[in-house]
Amino acid sequence: LMSPETSVSVTAHNAAIGLAKAPGSSGLWEKFHFGIDASTLQERLFLSEENVDGFLDTVLCPSLCSQSALESQPLIEVLDVTEDRIQIRLE
Repeated sequence: LMSPETSVSVTAHNAAIGLAKAPGSSGLWEKFHFGIDASTLQERLFLSEENVDGFLDTVLCPSLCSQSALESQPLIEVLDVTEDRIQIRLE
């Protein structure tokens, strides 16, 4: 992380933390952890095609899923992720 570019904004009903990658770091972040202290951290995934696929595999089709159920699953594809928007296609 680049500490000079890190920012914090707190209001009565919200808090936002802006993080910036250090020079030399590249690629999308997969997940982050947050919480009051290290013993209570919760994990959240950033939206990516791999994370969406993994979520759907877990939620829509447990380990005993049949082939016909696999074929009827919706296709969700992450088309574009930028700082301003996320574009997803669902078939």
